[in-house]
Amino acid sequence: MAAAVEMLAIVAAIASGHLVAGFLTPTSSPFFAVGDAVVRLSPRPVVEFAKSAFGTADKPVLLAGIGVLLLAAAVAGGLAARRRPAPGTVLVVVLGVVGVAAVLGAPAVRPAGLAAPVVALLVGVAVQRGLHRRAVEAAADRPTGPPDDRDGPGEEDRDTAPVRRRTVLAGASAAVAVGSLVAGGAGAALASGRGLADSRAALTRRLAAARPSGPGPTVPASATFPGPGTVPFVTPNADFYRIDVALQVPAVPAEDWSLRIHGRVARELTLTMDDLLARPLVERIITMTCVSNPIGGHLVSTAVFTGVELAPLLREAGVDPGADQIVSTSRDGWTAGTPTATVLEPGRGALLAVGMNGEALPAEHGFPARMVVPGLYGYVSATKWVTELELTTFAERSAYWRDRGWAVRAPIKTQCRIDAPAGFARLAAGRVQVGGVAWAQPVGVAAVEVRADDGPWVPAELATEVGPDTWRMWRAELDLGPGSHTLQARATDRRGDTQTGQRADPVPDGATGWPSVLVTVT
Repeated sequence: MAAAVEMLAIVAAIASGHLVAGFLTPTSSPFFAVGDAVVRLSPRPVVEFAKSAFGTADKPVLLAGIGVLLLAAAVAGGLAARRRPAPGTVLVVVLGVVGVAAVLGAPAVRPAGLAAPVVALLVGVAVQRGLHRRAVEAAADRPTGPPDDRDGPGEEDRDTAPVRRRTVLAGASAAVAVGSLVAGGAGAALASGRGLADSRAALTRRLAAARPSGPGPTVPASATFPGPGTVPFVTPNADFYRIDVALQVPAVPAEDWSLRIHGRVARELTLTMDDLLARPLVERIITMTCVSNPIGGHLVSTAVFTGVELAPLLREAGVDPGADQIVSTSRDGWTAGTPTATVLEPGRGALLAVGMNGEALPAEHGFPARMVVPGLYGYVSATKWVTELELTTFAERSAYWRDRGWAVRAPIKTQCRIDAPAGFARLAAGRVQVGGVAWAQPVGVAAVEVRADDGPWVPAELATEVGPDTWRMWRAELDLGPGSHTLQARATDRRGDTQTGQRADPVPDGATGWPSVLVTVT
C-alpha cells in the first residue's frame, strides 16, 4: 500500500500541474517541461541514438521512459515511507523542484507558467501526507481502546473501526485516482483544443476566399507513375513526415498569433494574421526534406503550401547588409538559423506559410504559421509555430541544432529513393519494374539511373517535372534471373552533379550514398 500511496501522490501532482498549465500556458506542464529539458540538455550522441533507434516514435518513447522512472521512484519512495511519511514527502518535493526548474529553464517561459509546477508540488505533498496518514490508521489490527474496555459497551463499534478506516482509505485513493484522471484529461483538452479546431476552420475559409494571386499550381497526370508501392505526388497532410522537438504541440489560435521581425533591421515589424492575409497570397508545390533522412528513407514529403512571400517582408523591414542570418523562433522556444541571402535570393520562393494542401496548416505542422524555404534542410529553414524573425549574424548567435554539432548551412543534397519493389520482396523472373522518387531542390532532377548487382547503369524514365522545388517520379525495367539481387539507384541534378555512392551518416549536413534493396527472384 505504501508504494500505491506514493504513486497516487505523484500522479495527482502531474495531473494537477497539467490542468493548471492547460488554463494558463500549456508548455508549463511540469511533466512535459521535464521531457523538454531532457531533449534540450541531452548530449548529441544520445539525441542521435534516439532518432536512429526510434525514429518518429522518439517522443512517445521518451515520455514512456519518464513515466517508468517515476513509477520506480514511487515504489522506492513508498517502501521507504512505510512507517513515517517523511521519506515519501521528500521524494515528492524533490520531483516538484525538478518540475519547477524545468519550467524555469524553458526557452519560452512566462511568469504565469510557474503556477503549474508549484500547484503540482503542493498537491503532491498534500495527497502523499493525507493518504499516508489514512494508510497508517488502516494498518492498525486491534481496537484503540484500553484492554479492560474490550468487553464493555461499544465493543462492536471498536471492532469495526479498522474496517471503516480501510474503507475511508480505499475511498480516498479512488477519489484521488479519478480526480487525477479527470484533471489530466481536462488539461490535455485545454492544451490541445482550446479553440484551435474552430480557429483552423475559420482560417481555412478565409484562405479559400482570399484566392492566391496568379494561376495556382497543378500536378499533371504525367507527373506520376501510379503502381504498387509508389507514393502520390502530393503527400496527404496525415502522411506528411513530422520531425520536431515539441513533446506537446503548441496551441496558438490564429487570432492570437503575431510575428515580430526585429534585430538588424531599419524598422521593426509586428504582423498579425489579419495583416498577413491582407497581403498577396501565393501557392507553391514544395518538397521538404529532413536532414535526418537516411539513404532510402521516407523523411521527405511534398505539399501545396499557401502563404506570403518572405523576401518582401524582410525588405519592408529594411535588412542590414551585414545581417547574414535569420534566426526564427518557434512558440515553444526552438530556433533555426537561415542564411539571409538564400531567403532574399530572386526566384527562391521562401514562404511564410499559413496553408497546406487546401486548408490551414495542421497543428502538428505549424498552425497558424511556419517558414518554408525550398532547397534547405528543415532544421535551418522550416520553423513551425513561428513567432519571431531576428536579423543577426552567424557570428553573433547560434541556433538549436547548430549548438548540437550540425552544419551551419544545409543545402539539400541530390538524392533518390527506391519505392518499388520493397526490400526482401519475392519476384517472378523476367522483366522487373523498379520505381521511386528523386529530389534535388531547388535546381531539379535531370536523370535517374538504376542497376542490379553492380552491373551497368540503366537510364530510368522520368515523369513530367512539376518544378525544380519538387521531387520527380521515375521508373525503369531490369531483366532479373533467379536468385538474390541487389538493386541500386542514383540521381543527377540539372547542374550535372550525380549522387555520390560514398556512404555517410546524416550528421552533420545530410546522408550520402546510393539507396539499395535486396530482392529474391524465383
